[in-house]
This record gives sequence, structure tokens and C-alpha cells, in this order.
Amino acid sequence: MKKIGFIDYYLDEWHANNYPQKIEEYSNGEMKVCYAYGDIDVPGKMTNREWADKMGVELCSSIEEVCEKSDYLVVLSPDNPEQHVRLCELPFKTGKRTYVDKTFAYTKAEAIKLFEMAEAGNTPMYSTSALRFADQLSQIDGKRINYLSTMGGGPFDIYLIHQLEPIVALMGGDVRRIMYVGTQSVPSILIEFNDGRMARTLQMPFMQSFEYAACYEDGSGIELNDATNFFDNFIKALIDFFRTGDVKAPKEQTIALISIIEASHKAQKNPGVWFDI
Repeated sequence: MKKIGFIDYYLDEWHANNYPQKIEEYSNGEMKVCYAYGDIDVPGKMTNREWADKMGVELCSSIEEVCEKSDYLVVLSPDNPEQHVRLCELPFKTGKRTYVDKTFAYTKAEAIKLFEMAEAGNTPMYSTSALRFADQLSQIDGKRINYLSTMGGGPFDIYLIHQLEPIVALMGGDVRRIMYVGTQSVPSILIEFNDGRMARTLQMPFMQSFEYAACYEDGSGIELNDATNFFDNFIKALIDFFRTGDVKAPKEQTIALISIIEASHKAQKNPGVWFDI
């Protein structure tokens, strides 16, 4: 059995609570989350010790201990990506296959630094939103998209990535500029690629699902509602990465995605103005 180690800012969060069972299930017991480290305890949540006891995972006293004992590593902190550079420093020196949870970083400079750290340590690594693996995207992939519209819900800072990941997966990372075209309560950004193709995100606060509409260069198109199976497909892809080392999200697309996120924070304060990527 291959042993996986979790490194997190705090352990009682949705990803840390749900990855372990799925990993063990879809690997047929070949892989198991055995070790974990949490940086802080958060009031109102389980302590790291309580989480470890509930999950049947050995709580380690340091990141070093997790890295030493584990075959593969997962750096979590999904809602605090500002912690990733610090939390990844030791894992990226191990050469062990490492997954870094979304959102990878808040700035392009940090994203580039993280990849440079991993490359310096010869550590295979990637980061992605699970929405890259939605069943519906396979119906679009392979055709050249002229315009892609995505729609979903959730907080802008945390959930924008779930619309951007399919955009860069399907259209690439050659992004020229973005513009904020939403309101205060309904965030929306317009994305222009270097070749003139466009994409748009729309975050309706009440939405629970993710939807897509793609127009191809010949004028035909496809509308896809309610993205499905993305979490299970994501876990299966993660297991394959641990087995084979096959990276599931290209570096260039991840850097482009983070560049869009960084620019979107500036654009939100200046609606209707183009911001270069």
C-alpha cells in the first residue's frame, strides 16, 4: 500500500474531509491517506487532533515528518492559497509526486515561484480545479471554440477558478486581457485571447451547478447544463498521477489562470476597463 500525506493550513475543511475515503475507494485500497499535518486550529472547527482521530490518520508534528513518512504528498489549504509557497517549500524538495490544491496562488509571481521550487527539487507537481474533469467537457474538447460562456455560483475569490479551469483547459492559456463586466452582487469577467477568441464567466450567487455554452468558429455550438462527476473524475486522475507521474494540468495553463485571477481583483474595482495579462 502506498501512503499519502496531507499538509494543510487546518485540517477540518471539505477537501481534507472528503479526499481520503474516495482515494482509498478508487485505488481499490492501493493508496491510503495515512499521515497529516495542520498548521493551526480554527475556532468552531475540529482541532487537528480531533480531525486525525476521527479520520484514523496519524497526526504528525511537522511538515518534515509527513514528507519523510509518505510516498505521495497533497498540499491542501484550498481556501488559503497565500499559504502555499510556505507549505510547499519542503514537499517540493523531496522529489515525491505532489498535488497542490486549488486555488494554486493569488498572483502570477507566486505561481511561477511555486513551479520553480518544484522544478529545482525535481518534484512532479500540478494543481487544478476539479471542474477540469467534468464529464461534459469531453463533448466540447477537440473543437476550436470561438466563444465560451460559463456560469456557476460561489464566492468570487474562491470559486472563480471553477469557471476559469474549464476555459483554459478548452481554449488554452494564451490570454491577452480581461474586463470586469459584472455587478457588485453578480461577478462576471470577459476574457480576450491573443487571437481574438473570447470567454466570459458569470457567478450567480444562488447557483449550485456549473453550466457551459460554446460557440465554434463555424457558427455551430453546444450548451451543457449541470456539470457532473467532476469530483470523482478528479480523484481518479489524482490516483493516476500518483501511479504514473502523468501531470494532469499543464504549467502554462495554470500560470495563465492565476494571471487572470490576479487581474480580476484589479478589474473588479474598475468595471468596464481592460486589464492586460
